[in-house]
Amino acid sequence: MTAACAAHAPLLRPALPTDAGAVGDILSDFIDSTPWMPRIDTRAEDLAHAAMLVDRGWVTLAETPQADPGPRVLGFLARQGCAIHALYLARPARGRGIGRVLLADAQARADRLSLWTFAANAPAQRFYERAGFAPVERTDGENEEGLPDIRYLWERPAP
Repeated sequence: MTAACAAHAPLLRPALPTDAGAVGDILSDFIDSTPWMPRIDTRAEDLAHAAMLVDRGWVTLAETPQADPGPRVLGFLARQGCAIHALYLARPARGRGIGRVLLADAQARADRLSLWTFAANAPAQRFYERAGFAPVERTDGENEEGLPDIRYLWERPAP
């Protein structure tokens, strides 16, 4: 990585309780800006969910380096052991490789990871498949949202 790229690479750190608002805002914004995604919870409930993820110590944040302008929190990944519960980015951060940095960090910390993504979310499916995840299960919508989804699995390649 060149010095110029390293200067703009996101910083990763564990989320603090004071970050729950930013995490909740990113989650709510995704729901509100995604036409196929039903809103089943209020924004206040999204914030409470974000606070629960943070309180459990599952959330890694990607944030801008101190000198960069713009939003401080760019995205987050919530992981409990080998289960990724959430990976969301702020709209201005999408398509900049930040999700890949968060996911690579999780892959470096585990030998196996699994996650669910909605069947309607084709960009997420391409993203996870490029990162080495493979679809292993599909449902017709046995989730809160009632949307078909796909479970993906990644395993560290044998040496």
